[in-house]
Amino acid sequence: MDIAPYRFDLSRLAAIKRLKPGLIGPVVLLGCLGVWLWSGYPGNPAQSQPVRLSTATTEPPALNPATPATDAAREGPLFGDPAIAPDGTAAIDGLKISSQSWRRGGLGSNALVTFTLRNGNDYAVRDIEISCVFTRRDGSHLTDRTRMIHDIVNMKSRRTFARMHVGYVNVNANQAKCALVAATRI
Repeated sequence: MDIAPYRFDLSRLAAIKRLKPGLIGPVVLLGCLGVWLWSGYPGNPAQSQPVRLSTATTEPPALNPATPATDAAREGPLFGDPAIAPDGTAAIDGLKISSQSWRRGGLGSNALVTFTLRNGNDYAVRDIEISCVFTRRDGSHLTDRTRMIHDIVNMKSRRTFARMHVGYVNVNANQAKCALVAATRI
């Protein structure tokens, strides 16, 4: 019976010595790839579940009749929103995307979207926010990306934005659909 502490036998590493020097890199790479796949990355349920957005409703604040209404009290999203025209229509109502397409850029994970915006309003708009939804070939949801466009689209005109970087997307994305979210009236 051996009572000495267990020591690592270096003769077991003789198999490594038998490998050719050019094969050590690919063997290590395959080992790392095996560990990465074994960690459960492809079956990660967090990437396959769609993101559900909720909307919040707010009630207008009650103004105290004893307090005079100042300009500072009337600022904010309910009174002084620059995206809403004086006639009550939103700046985004006259905007629409007339054509759109997308392609991959970089190493395949960047989404480059080309689209044409048509402004049918009687005023120019800027700070246009778009939201793009990327799906798989079967239609299941993958990624949502939003982008703010700080350029101006003049009244009763159209403007094409070519190969605009929207963000990083899942490599399994096959289809993209962009929609307008908000715009600011000039």
